[in-house]
Amino acid sequence: MIGRIAGSLIEKNPPQIMVDCQGVGYEIDVPMSTFYNLPAIGEKVALLTHLAIREDAHVLFGFGTAEERTTFKQLIKISGVGARTALSILSGMSVADLAQAITLQEAGRLTRVPGIGKKTAERLLLELKGKLGADLGAAGVAAAAGDHSSDILNALLALGYSDKEALAALKLVPAGSGVSDGIKAALKALSKS
Repeated sequence: MIGRIAGSLIEKNPPQIMVDCQGVGYEIDVPMSTFYNLPAIGEKVALLTHLAIREDAHVLFGFGTAEERTTFKQLIKISGVGARTALSILSGMSVADLAQAITLQEAGRLTRVPGIGKKTAERLLLELKGKLGADLGAAGVAAAAGDHSSDILNALLALGYSDKEALAALKLVPAGSGVSDGIKAALKALSKS
């Protein structure tokens, strides 16, 4: 199948682009994370691809990184998650954010993505647990803060801190801390930064 396309970028209409590869124009659907990193029209571009063959169409999906393509393939294996939904997930959150949400089992972060309801989010958490993000270090964050890391993280997010700030503070919470002590330690760390 088509695994990679390299050529000149000739059209950009989100989420679809067109790449001229030696006189043949390939229409490729890309997640917004890839779209924002594309060069200007007329410049050279290379994308990793996934060809989806359906009864009514052949659709080519393009990705800027190998981890995006791998994640896309993991997502479309899940019952009820099609290529369009997978593209929406990758457009709504980075691969690292998705892996973190899976590792910490946070359905709320997934439901923020347009088109993802509570049931789909729970199915994603169940199906991808242990398959996505196990090596991204979020598991280390969860282990360092004990079993209450998800509660502490959710409390910080509810207080208005960004994901990045909350996770940085969570890393500084002493191992084995309870929810209350963990939140206090995280807030103390955030007040120093």
